[in-house]
Amino acid sequence: MIRFLITLTLTSLSQATPFLGQGVMSGELSDHSISLQTRLTATAELNESGDLPGTEGVVAFEWSLNKDFTPSSTTPFKKALPEQDFIVRTRLTQLQPHSTYYYRAHYGTSKEKVQASPICSFKTLPGENKTHSVRFIIGSCMNYNKFLHGRKANARGPITATPEDKELGFPAFTAMAAQKPDFFIGTGDIVYYDNRFRNAESLPELRKCWHEQFRFPRMIGFFQNVPTYWSKDDHDFRYNDSDNTTDRLPLSQTGIDLFREQLPLPEKSYRTIRVTKDLQIWLTEGRDYRSANHLPDGPDKTLWGDTQKSWLQRTLKTSDAKWKILISPTPLVGPDDASKKDNHTNLRGFRHEADSFFNWLSENQIENLITVCGDRHWQYHSIHPSGIHEFACGALNDENARLGRKPGDKKSTDPKALITQPFLSPKPSGGFLLITADEHLSIEFRDDSGEILYQTQR
Repeated sequence: MIRFLITLTLTSLSQATPFLGQGVMSGELSDHSISLQTRLTATAELNESGDLPGTEGVVAFEWSLNKDFTPSSTTPFKKALPEQDFIVRTRLTQLQPHSTYYYRAHYGTSKEKVQASPICSFKTLPGENKTHSVRFIIGSCMNYNKFLHGRKANARGPITATPEDKELGFPAFTAMAAQKPDFFIGTGDIVYYDNRFRNAESLPELRKCWHEQFRFPRMIGFFQNVPTYWSKDDHDFRYNDSDNTTDRLPLSQTGIDLFREQLPLPEKSYRTIRVTKDLQIWLTEGRDYRSANHLPDGPDKTLWGDTQKSWLQRTLKTSDAKWKILISPTPLVGPDDASKKDNHTNLRGFRHEADSFFNWLSENQIENLITVCGDRHWQYHSIHPSGIHEFACGALNDENARLGRKPGDKKSTDPKALITQPFLSPKPSGGFLLITADEHLSIEFRDDSGEILYQTQR
């Protein structure tokens, strides 16, 4: 009798209908292709341990130019397996440029027993031969534990998350969705492996950080209609200010592999995207190839690595785009805290490489280039002495925000006030950057409710 009950229970579990507890998302959009992704989960809500366990099953994606899916195409079914954290990802190709597509996931325990996800959408990029206006959003530093637990999680910014917010997720996603962006770029610190409550080290602990955050309804609703590009930084790589030199867990290769497992990424994490005839974007990799942070700064110390640096210079030099945007997980201009040694602005960090890069831009007459960064938990618009403008998107949620450093601050990386700063957020506030690119380049800083704090146009 006991054996019969155990067998019946296991059989029921194996035939249970899976859920899409983290929704469906798309990524690495081009003018002719895109990656689609989902994860099969055993439940729709977090379990008692605060995780969202996965479950085996099958997934296929259907897509069409028409919302009623007539006609449509469907990918072959793929298995959701534990070694991929039950994530299924498929690349669509041979799409039409500047066209809106609708898609949905068909998922279940087998090909014969599936159900359909809500209808999702994306619009392919116009491409290098077409001039069109595009709007996109850049965000960073989504701290789940500070958002949920405030001061108990060492939050430094305003504690504004309501009980409803803690159920639905970061308010910024509602404000961002209202802008109807063509795509979203996450510049790193998407999740935090290290925090006051825990230091995730094992594979289940690391994966849990993604599960607990990406199940928020506001994030699911946003990403099912807004394609994404992602870069990683220290907190979603290993731990604060991490490089590749220690044996502290998680190991650097684990951090690289987990980021690639959880999000749709191309073969190389540094890449360039030709959005339109007028706009080209570069996304750089700041963790995988860097020298040890503790080394003295100089010509042999690099944050980018020689191969990436050569690629960056070559592709910038050959680009004929009117607007060039270099998006880095960490700042190149700042100013930042003088005590740090983790990024291109830091006096004991990688300043030599940044100065050499700015000199190279001037020598090669690279015009209409701006830099955008994440990492810093405040918003700013700064101008380097060479004339390069940098925009920091700030932290996404209030609880993860803080006041920034001004040029001339003795505790900053610019104690002599060589940097010009048209804007520095006057108070700690979560928010994001909204960029519109057409014949002009419009840049708006918004708080997490969508209110414009500062805007400029080039």
